[in-house]
Amino acid sequence: MRATPRGGNAVYHYSDTAVLSFGVAEAPIVVTSDDFDSALTETLDRVGLRAGMLEGLAGIRARRWWPEGVSFADAAAAAGRLALESSGVRHADIGLLIDTSVCRDHLEPSAAVDVHHQLGLSTSCLNFDLANACLGFVNGMQLAATMIDAGQIDYALIVDGEGSRRTQEGTIRRLQDPSATRQDVLDNFATLTLGSGGAAMVLGRASDHPEGHRFVGGVSRAATEHNKLCIGDLDRMITDSNGLLRAGVELAGDTWDAAREVFDWDNLDAYVIHQVSKVHTAAITERLGIDIAKVPVTFPDLGNIGPASVPTTLAHAAPGFTRGQRIACMGIGSGLNSAVIEIDW
Repeated sequence: MRATPRGGNAVYHYSDTAVLSFGVAEAPIVVTSDDFDSALTETLDRVGLRAGMLEGLAGIRARRWWPEGVSFADAAAAAGRLALESSGVRHADIGLLIDTSVCRDHLEPSAAVDVHHQLGLSTSCLNFDLANACLGFVNGMQLAATMIDAGQIDYALIVDGEGSRRTQEGTIRRLQDPSATRQDVLDNFATLTLGSGGAAMVLGRASDHPEGHRFVGGVSRAATEHNKLCIGDLDRMITDSNGLLRAGVELAGDTWDAAREVFDWDNLDAYVIHQVSKVHTAAITERLGIDIAKVPVTFPDLGNIGPASVPTTLAHAAPGFTRGQRIACMGIGSGLNSAVIEIDW
């Protein structure tokens, strides 16, 4: 990998890494925005807010929940299993496993050890968690590609398992309390846009897999002065939605402008961006000057599934891609951090 410093971060190029396969595990329980509106009817009427904002403003019709008893590591492992089966790579040949999930059941041990055990990976497979809010999976792609290019490993498996059920059930209960205010509803609006799901990706050496989809390179940027705009755990998430939108669009624009110094990204074939909402997608595409028709979306029926949203959307859109097309994957994580990677399909 070759990196060129740009204002404290880096524009980087990869030489021999390719995406070999995807795995997507969709949570089976569909929860509609109408369901949430019905549960909050009294609160919305009392505080003077109208029903329908989740679908009308955010564009989210539904999201998914896992059944009780399915852990975040279970979701990540299910996706990882699908990705491995699709890749044809032997379990014993995976040299690196990264779990990039935001959601975790406990502080230690890592979620990666649970996934590693469930998948029966080799004792020589390096495994750990990598957390960076909704940017985690893209960061996992960056790190895995660096290690493959360096010759340290031959294959990497990146996994992610997210679940919004506990957080959303708790949020609904709090907002149903007669003491809940209009501001409480607005502060928790983004929480109700979240979704559940699992995603995974197998990466390998491009020179060994001409059928793979080669990593070209990317760029990263940070704006950590915005680290208080969205703070959450499994019980609740408080978000300044407007502030996060403004700061996120500004950071995405800065990241894109830096990339223009090195990459020709103004006329790519598809732009797979982090799935937040209808408003977010429109604002990002306008700021970057890209054709919204080239932006596949999954948020209307899956919601915002955090780090899993970019690989899930990429996997959903992949059947429509053809050999030689150029695809950009952009992630933005609360905090704020942003990164874009180009894939030569």
